[in-house]
Parts: sequence; C-alpha cells; structure tokens
Amino acid sequence: MDNSPSSHRTARPRVGHIQFLNCLPLYWGLARTGTLLDFELTKDTPEKLSEQLVRGELDVAPVTLVEFLRNADELVAFPDLAVGCDGPVMSCVIVSQVPLDRLDGARVALGSTSRTSVRLAQLLLAERHGVRPDYYTCPPDLGLMMQEADAAVLIGDAALRANLIDAPRLGLEVHDLGQMWKDWTGLPFVFAVWAARREYLAREPEVVREVHKAFLASRDLSLEEVTKVSE
Repeated sequence: MDNSPSSHRTARPRVGHIQFLNCLPLYWGLARTGTLLDFELTKDTPEKLSEQLVRGELDVAPVTLVEFLRNADELVAFPDLAVGCDGPVMSCVIVSQVPLDRLDGARVALGSTSRTSVRLAQLLLAERHGVRPDYYTCPPDLGLMMQEADAAVLIGDAALRANLIDAPRLGLEVHDLGQMWKDWTGLPFVFAVWAARREYLAREPEVVREVHKAFLASRDLSLEEVTKVSE
C-alpha cells in the first residue's frame, strides 16, 4: 500500500470554460494569478460544457440556465457568478423581416446552440407578442436564413454581426433579447451560471470552495485590470 503524500493528494478538479469573449475576464484572472495550473481545464461551447457537467465528465463548469434548472437536483450553483445582462446584450437577438406580432405560424430559424437564448426568444414571442411560429434549426448564416424564414434567433458573433452590419444593410429589424426581457419584467436576465456537481461538492467541499474563491478573485482582478483585458 502506497502511503506517500502523493497518494492522498486530491486530483485536480475538472473545470469547464466557455471559449467566448464574455468569459475571457474569468480566464484572464485565473491565468494572471496562476490558479489555472490547479485545474484540469476543458474549453468548449456552452452547450457542450453543460452536457459534460450533467454527464459527470466535469466537476465544475458554466451551465446554461435551462440545463441547470432541468438538472437542479444534481447541481449546486455558485453565488455571485453568472453570464447575464441588465438591459441590452447585443449578442442574443431576434432578427426579423416583419414586426414580431406578425410571426404567428411563420417560419423562424434557430441558428443558436444556446438553449437558454432559444427558450427566452420562444417565451417572449409567445407570452409578450402572442405568436407561435414554426421553428426549425439551421446554421447561423443570416443571408441563407432570410431566404427561408421570416425571422431568426442568433447568438454570439453571428448576432453581433447582424446587429452592427447585416441587419442595417438588409433592412431587417433587430430585437435584443436582453432589452425585451428588461422591458417586459423590469429585471436582469441570467443566461448561464457556474455550478458544481452535488456529489462532487459532498466529496470535495474544500476543493469546491477554493474553485469558487478563485473564480471570484479572478473576476475582481479582471475588473481592476479591465483596460488590459479589453486590449
């Protein structure tokens, strides 16, 4: 039997990181403080990280709000960490050729792999505008989408491009999901949270506490050095 200190050392936590610009501040701070070396890091899209966390392939990761709520019995959310907005977000939008209240029965393309953004768009169209479109999923190419659909839900780079370049050029309406939610409820919106698997928290409470502290320290450092992060 191996009684060396290394045999009792806890394995590095398997931590997920979204490879999108809005999560760069967390990564920046972790890299600056050297804490990144304490993690076994997996970089991927929000949807894939959510799936890996739910399957138990990661111990701690960002998880889309829809998947967190769906699996709330198995996950514990970290306080004070989220992907969210309080008003316009620009990177989660509905782009439409017609006013939104004319989309009942119309084809709406879902160019997004973000389940939360898609559910938010569907909720706003149904509850706020009283329409039930015919949804289908496709790659996020706005030009092709507008050949087959009356509107499209886009996130990330495709949404930013639509906002700043494509929609004005093509004469399309852009509806910001963050602003629509704020107008409707008066509240901020959370797209994703960071969470640990409940069984991992029970097994390694100290490790989870340290990971949470590292994330918060990274966030604070990135806010202090926000100009460098932006550059």
